[in-house]
Amino acid sequence: MNTYSPPRILLGLTLDELTEVAAYYGLRPFAARQMARWLYEKRVTSISEMTDLPAAVRRRMEEELQVGRYAPKAEAISVDGTAKYLWEGAGGCDIESVFIPDRDRATLCVSSQAGCKMGCTFCMTGRQGFHGQLTTAQIINQVFSVPGSERLTNLVFMGMGEPADNADNVIKAIEILTAKWGAARSPGRITVSSIGAIPGLKKILDLTKVHIAISLHSPLASQRLELMPVEKAFPIAEVLSLLRGYDFAHQRRLSFEYIMFDGVNSSMRSAAALGRMLKGLHCRVNLIRFHAIPGSPLKGCSQEVMEQFRDRLNEMGITATIRASRGEDIMAACGMLAGRQRKTTEES
Repeated sequence: MNTYSPPRILLGLTLDELTEVAAYYGLRPFAARQMARWLYEKRVTSISEMTDLPAAVRRRMEEELQVGRYAPKAEAISVDGTAKYLWEGAGGCDIESVFIPDRDRATLCVSSQAGCKMGCTFCMTGRQGFHGQLTTAQIINQVFSVPGSERLTNLVFMGMGEPADNADNVIKAIEILTAKWGAARSPGRITVSSIGAIPGLKKILDLTKVHIAISLHSPLASQRLELMPVEKAFPIAEVLSLLRGYDFAHQRRLSFEYIMFDGVNSSMRSAAALGRMLKGLHCRVNLIRFHAIPGSPLKGCSQEVMEQFRDRLNEMGITATIRASRGEDIMAACGMLAGRQRKTTEES
């Protein structure tokens, strides 16, 4: 007895899953590619637009299914052109994505979870707690429904949440975004950022060809533990051991994100320790200015300190750059717009 019933949302389904949907509605297998083209190439918002499907089938599908596209709930636009968008998330927690235009590039920071379990002390998202995994559809909707979507050149899973903690949906989204039958984006234009949750990170490394960025923030295990509780479960030494088993010299790149906190991880001793830690890895280090968050004692470093830190790493043979700050006037740090919106809702 066939008990299959199709998912209510078509967005986020793979070609194999769309083939099952086609069979359920009495369509031949090639209809799956037709649906995939409408969803991921033409980016329709309604089933009625899938005009090469039989009219009777379209009417039935419209009664039972949805494409799953929806617009952002709110936006904030920076004076530098950076834009933050608020979307319906999960468990009553909204999510964010950030659109960053930069000359001939346009990057979207994509969220993978509503809130986060990891509890990093410098992160606004972590203060909100964890409210739920985003579905593949919710992840892809950010890419397809963000204003300016047609301009996007790069995608970065560096928004709210830990991508490796929602690895299955992130991997599925990447498959759809990069497959020839899907959105046909280059995996070389996609980066996944992780704090180093090893099981999910290994899945992403094994099943995709995207670039990897690791949130490091201190070369000292004890100090990293204070900043990032995940150090207890997944020590950075074990993360580095995993990474050394992959090739980052050819198809994919490896980078380390290093937020600089004044008087914490910004000394020349820290720079030297970081250089020794990364020796032999084909990688680069992105030094990031800290965006202050309410109630945190952590403070950002001066430009001079950041430049000295960068130069010390470069002297040790580690390519290091200082990432330009964007969108500070719209609270561009992850979770700040969603946190403000949540507080406003609770107080009203």
